[in-house]
Amino acid sequence: MQQVRTFLLAENGWVPNNSRLPVILYLNVFERRKDIAPQEMETLFRQNGWLPRWRAGVYAYHHYHTTSHEVLGIVDGYARLVLGGPDGPEVPVRAGQVLLIPAGVGHRRVFADENFLVVGAYPGGQDWDLCKGPPVDAMRERIANLPLPDMDPVEGANGLLKHLWHT
Repeated sequence: MQQVRTFLLAENGWVPNNSRLPVILYLNVFERRKDIAPQEMETLFRQNGWLPRWRAGVYAYHHYHTTSHEVLGIVDGYARLVLGGPDGPEVPVRAGQVLLIPAGVGHRRVFADENFLVVGAYPGGQDWDLCKGPPVDAMRERIANLPLPDMDPVEGANGLLKHLWHT
């Protein structure tokens, strides 16, 4: 059984967050392996309908997306991320974990070791934007009306996303 942590984040200052959809942190996707190839994470996401778009770290400034949900697959290293904007919870992430971030939820890196590497992916048909300031009404509307993904990026058609986001 997949172990997870969830975070439901209300609006926080200028960060809109998403009070309907929780952030999901999958804790044991690759069972604490230290030799995860980026291609393994990309294959997992692709087979579940999420399109890998980049390999890098996480920005060190608060930002969010209004045009896409985002999944971060940690393939190497360790980091601490802040979710939800200033004064939001600080969440440690490490290789083998996956973080699913709904549209509107702020996130930023506060620390990363030198090996930290992430695969970023988005549901098919969604393309990400990069927002670093308060949302206008049109941005809030995009977040509220963004279609939910059909598949969980880790567990597929009957995964946690179906139970936590589609209720």
